[in-house]
Amino acid sequence: MNDSVFHRLYDAYHQDVFQFLIYLVKNRMLAEDLSHEVYVRVLRSYDQFTGKSSEKTWLFAIAKNVAIDHFRKQTVRQKHSLDYFDWETEQLRSSTPSPEESLLLSDEFLQLEAALENCTGDQKMVIVMRFFQELSIMETAQILDWTEAKVKTTQYRAIKVLRERLQNEIREEAKWQ
Repeated sequence: MNDSVFHRLYDAYHQDVFQFLIYLVKNRMLAEDLSHEVYVRVLRSYDQFTGKSSEKTWLFAIAKNVAIDHFRKQTVRQKHSLDYFDWETEQLRSSTPSPEESLLLSDEFLQLEAALENCTGDQKMVIVMRFFQELSIMETAQILDWTEAKVKTTQYRAIKVLRERLQNEIREEAKWQ
């Protein structure tokens, strides 16, 4: 892979890949680290890119795999973390966003993000790809290595979960007003 190809890919798709990773991992610094890993893998494997899909689809497939690898490693670490956690010296960090981070997100987005937590991992990934990254059903199917029918079914089920959760929140808010 020559430098011009790498820079072209990076310039064309970095922002989309980065945003995709932010939606999946919900942490800007982690998404930056993972996006670097995506491009390390691109450098290592570009000669294996066959052109059966678009470069964008190929990059998103790599990003998806990098995120999955991260979550797998995190799960293993969490299983063992209590064994090695030094309660005397370690700082516990809150998983809730800081006030500054909260101001950056609108209420609607926060509600949608919370509702996404009720979706399965597959459903969340489809919603992020289809609606946040605006990928087509065909592109999403290629990235996930699924059939288009499976993407459509997963999307339908995810939207149903999201709709039910958001309607429940609206009902709850109406009770308190």
